[in-house]
Amino acid sequence: MSWTADFWNRLTAGFSRAEGLDAQPWLLVFIAAGAVLLSVPAPTWRWFGLFVTFVHELGHAFAALTAGHRISGIELRFDHSGQMRSLGRGRFGAVWAGFWGYPVPALTGLALVWAAVAGWASAALSIGVLVLAAALVFIRNIQGAAIALGCAAASVLLLWFVPPGGTAYVTASLGIALLVGAVRDWLNLLSVHTRRRSALQSSDAWILAQRSYVPSAVWLLLFAAVIAACAAGAAWVLLPVWLPAD
Repeated sequence: MSWTADFWNRLTAGFSRAEGLDAQPWLLVFIAAGAVLLSVPAPTWRWFGLFVTFVHELGHAFAALTAGHRISGIELRFDHSGQMRSLGRGRFGAVWAGFWGYPVPALTGLALVWAAVAGWASAALSIGVLVLAAALVFIRNIQGAAIALGCAAASVLLLWFVPPGGTAYVTASLGIALLVGAVRDWLNLLSVHTRRRSALQSSDAWILAQRSYVPSAVWLLLFAAVIAACAAGAAWVLLPVWLPAD
């Protein structure tokens, strides 16, 4: 069997339900620690933060598509900045697409944690490979191509090398890391509005305020509310694993 056929079999085999996350409390602590190591220390955040930025821009893109806009391109940069461009009419679509950048990494993190607990971890990895591969066609700059290819390659390696018994653990850790990354990005955005106002025009909250005439502070609070709700949802999903009934 060729490697392409083997890869396709692995990809499609992921769309079947398996045993969900069943871990002792100490192992959940280990999973959370792995997530923190990805998303908190500066050396690892330098790389994992690029993935969070990619997910952020994909959130803008997906929201734009749901509003009937056409995606004209996505740019990603090594300094963790990015931009999604879309074409469409109406102020609502622009505001709708502009809102979902910061919340989507948290929503994705919640979805991954749920998938790990519910037995769909392999499906989550397979879907991730397909989404990241499809997103490559929208990248419009060299740095973005390098980041997108790196993220897609990492997702393929996870699908290829993580054994079935470890998929739920990896997926849960990745989900928690995205949730932590979403909080970290929001705090960075808050610092733009409070301490680094020279960079204000790059802020999604500021851009939304210009488009909607709703103050930036309201958009910051709405971002925070969605991220906090996702974090609470992930904790609720993990609670039965942490405190099993028997």
